Amino acid sequence: MTTLRTALCQFTASHDPEENLRTVGELAARAAGEGAQLAVFPEAAMARFGVPLAPLAQPLYGPWADGVRETARRHGLTVVAGMFTPSPDGRVANTLLATGPEVDTAYDKIHLYDAFGFSESKTVAPGAKVVTIDVAGVRVGLATCYDVRFPELFRAHADEGAALSVLPASWGAGPSKLDHWRLLTRARALDATVWVAAVGQAPPGPDADIGRPTKAPTGIGHSMLVGPDGRVHEEAGETPELIVADVDADSVAEVRKAVAVLDNRRL
Repeated sequence: MTTLRTALCQFTASHDPEENLRTVGELAARAAGEGAQLAVFPEAAMARFGVPLAPLAQPLYGPWADGVRETARRHGLTVVAGMFTPSPDGRVANTLLATGPEVDTAYDKIHLYDAFGFSESKTVAPGAKVVTIDVAGVRVGLATCYDVRFPELFRAHADEGAALSVLPASWGAGPSKLDHWRLLTRARALDATVWVAAVGQAPPGPDADIGRPTKAPTGIGHSMLVGPDGRVHEEAGETPELIVADVDADSVAEVRKAVAVLDNRRL
């Protein structure tokens, strides 16, 4: 059986990249201690939304990213974490850094969150490239937050051989938004018959009301691990939490044999 032991590292990022890097290191150490091969952190793990992003942005080979690389090297696992990198047009890119024993690459968020009164595209430039990586013999697709509303990306992961899609997020709070999150993560797993590891920011503070909209998407928690049949295997609450669980990559072929939605596509 091919399994990928995966850590869902849900935490509340601050606006201080150095503080957040320390948190990434602490959670990665705990994940490695539980045998994780892949540790997934939220979108904006480097610095949370709600402040100007351009002054915080760093290159892919800057101090924050190099710190994540050192964390991955020290603990012998692959880390996927959200950061902001400079864009040539003066905006930033909403970037996932993926680094570990077998990989060092990045994915820039394709679908920007211009919805529910927030305009991510004002300060963030969109990516254009589908990215998959290989971790311990399992192909993994990379997606970020609002990408979950676009099934084509997850099917593209599957077409490139992915058994797992990871979805770091900083989900916006508001009425029914938790319902959207749960529905969409399960739907994308079913659309593409892949596992989905959706890892969100925990809300900022114990008194946060995830049913009340905030000016910036600061997270609602509820990180989830969903199987390719749409079944929820793990779900976090609203506070910082580490979940380590096995992704059974072999089950993907079994589900695709039973429900051949990828082979049956006509469009």
